[in-house]
Amino acid sequence: MSIWQEILGNQVLVSSVVGWTVAQVLKTIIDCVLNKNFNAERLFGSGGMPSSHSSTVCSLTAASWICYGVDSFEFAISFVLAMIVMYDAMGVRRETGKQAKLLNSILLENPLKLSAEVLQERLKEYVGHTPLQVFAGAVLGIGLTLGINHFYY
Repeated sequence: MSIWQEILGNQVLVSSVVGWTVAQVLKTIIDCVLNKNFNAERLFGSGGMPSSHSSTVCSLTAASWICYGVDSFEFAISFVLAMIVMYDAMGVRRETGKQAKLLNSILLENPLKLSAEVLQERLKEYVGHTPLQVFAGAVLGIGLTLGINHFYY
């Protein structure tokens, strides 16, 4: 069996990668429609609708449930990981984005005695998620995994 057959035969891995990929593409399309321009950074960047972090870990958790059952250590580990990732996305990472937005605004209004290099490099503002973005990512990830499950069984 080739390495590609083994990788594609791993439903947990495929579900997780598809969850991340679809969320990133949707995030880029939504950003493009809302801002009326294409931003390639959205394809790989964090933050935005839907949460690719949530989609990935919920795909992982749902696939672990389907493949190994809720009483397995695989499901337990992925479930705990999903809770931590989604909590962090709405908490610390979201607050970091708010602080970056404020600092960028302050630096534009009052450029302190900072070098031109520092002033040119803006802090990333899209790092966290709203609860709705996290929920949308979770629903997307679980839905994709349920759809992918039909190809495996």
